[in-house]
Amino acid sequence: MEDKIINMESVQDYNEILGVETLHPLVSVVDLAEVQQIKHCIKRFGFYCIFLKQLDCGTVLYGRSSYDYREGTMLFIGPGQIAGANDGGVTMNPKGWVLMFHPNLLKGTSLASRMKEYSFFSYDSNEALHTSERERQTIIGCMKEIREELNHPIDRHSKRIIVSNIELLLNHCIRFYDRQFLTRETVNHELMESFQTLLEGYYDSSETDGTPTVGWFADKLHLSPNYFGDLVKRETGISAQEYIQNHIIEKAKSLLSDKQMTVSQAAYALGYKYPNHLSRMFKRATGITPNEFKINN
Repeated sequence: MEDKIINMESVQDYNEILGVETLHPLVSVVDLAEVQQIKHCIKRFGFYCIFLKQLDCGTVLYGRSSYDYREGTMLFIGPGQIAGANDGGVTMNPKGWVLMFHPNLLKGTSLASRMKEYSFFSYDSNEALHTSERERQTIIGCMKEIREELNHPIDRHSKRIIVSNIELLLNHCIRFYDRQFLTRETVNHELMESFQTLLEGYYDSSETDGTPTVGWFADKLHLSPNYFGDLVKRETGISAQEYIQNHIIEKAKSLLSDKQMTVSQAAYALGYKYPNHLSRMFKRATGITPNEFKINN
């Protein structure tokens, strides 16, 4: 029997599960120390949700995998994502903080167009942010500022102040993730080496079909595409897509150096269904067409 999934379309839906008052229809901050218990269930979120756990919470389902929360863990959930626990249990006297905000809150603000920059909302559970004590206090401070504003009578300044504090919190999280990437330097280098090995052997593998994609490599490395992309960008200075395309260009140059190899044959060998797709990318990257490259080499 499939696990029942509770659809939570509004901030109030989750507040009702937690048993807390809704002060604003589009945003809420909950200090879990004020909640007696949380019944475990699997939820589909219709809004953004940020969890800061301050105690071990057991195993939680996130996407297609399970995750064991540790103290100080931050997890970011975006609209449409599924998370929760399906063990039928209850967490008594939870500790931590929850910030939830609906996309409608951001309409008309500069943050709405920048939400895609906060790619950690699409990370997998095993890519969660683990905070230091100082970082936790910074996050809690931001949440308290938002909560303080929610307790203030709504006026024409309310939305700007609330959204500004949400953006500040998210920017702190980017900084903390950068720190986490740095402290995992050895692991990251190993992942990059594995990525390079997969990339170099891509066209020799019987598992591959078509041109290499960011998603294919992320899956092979057991990472989410967003986390993998951020890792490559931090390690190389360019996007994962650019890195892969640079490799394809070098492969294309090698193939086209063979006078007997036509542009169409090279394109098919590189996984393109249509030769003009290779031609467009090649010219965009090198400034010349594949035929011009063959003439000059």
